[in-house]
Amino acid sequence: MSGALYLVGTPIGNLGDFSPRGVEALRAADFIAAEDTRVTLKLLNHFDIRKPMVSYYEHNKFASGDKILSRILDGETCALVTDAGMPAISDPGEDIVAMCARHQIDVFVIPGPSAVVSALALSGLPTGRFCFEGFLSVNKKSRAEHLESLAGERRTMIFYEAPHKLLRTLEDMYAAWGDRPIAVCRELTKLHEQTLRTTLSGAITHFQQTPPKGEFVLVVGGAPEQSAPEMTPEQALSIVAAYRAEGRALKEACKLAASDTGFSKNELYDLALSQGT
Repeated sequence: MSGALYLVGTPIGNLGDFSPRGVEALRAADFIAAEDTRVTLKLLNHFDIRKPMVSYYEHNKFASGDKILSRILDGETCALVTDAGMPAISDPGEDIVAMCARHQIDVFVIPGPSAVVSALALSGLPTGRFCFEGFLSVNKKSRAEHLESLAGERRTMIFYEAPHKLLRTLEDMYAAWGDRPIAVCRELTKLHEQTLRTTLSGAITHFQQTPPKGEFVLVVGGAPEQSAPEMTPEQALSIVAAYRAEGRALKEACKLAASDTGFSKNELYDLALSQGT
């Protein structure tokens, strides 16, 4: 008889946010799979819980995941936790859930705090439709492609970011999208919790003057509604051609022409390619 997997949401900063049901689930589990056993040990000690733990994180998820699955198949109950927040959200725990689903193992969730939803609620930006984009890649090309793919996204967008990369991320967002409203949420539920509601340009200025500290969640306004272009595609392409005549690359010419024409730079680029410009 197979055991079960429990996804247990843990506090994102304030231990007082841990639910009684979460405490009960950890006490009842046969073992706990933790992102960092040292971090989880502090949580267990605070609530006087004594349970065996196994390490499960991005770089050992395949080897450790197979062992965890085997124990569950043998009838044990596993509680899966991350360092903070909900396991399996922007977290390798999603792989264990998928493995359990393939083996028809019961998976249960013990809801807990979420930095994504908490920051969204604090942001003052539209909450009816949103998308979570996690961490941006440190690879320059992948990062640029990710941001470019979101240029037309109209939903509110949510990102995680570390302090040492924050300023670069804000600058890259501004370069890719122009100015947008943003809420920069820092150290959620902790002693120095702070939400800065400003624009991308305002956030850049702020963190150039105030070095960022702590963990950040960025909530960025989606692309504004665009009115229909006031000129024909042929007229727009003529402006692209004018920029090209100045010796500019096609992508740069399309980017410059976009602000002049009402067409997006992607539309202009596709048009130019189709016309052999």
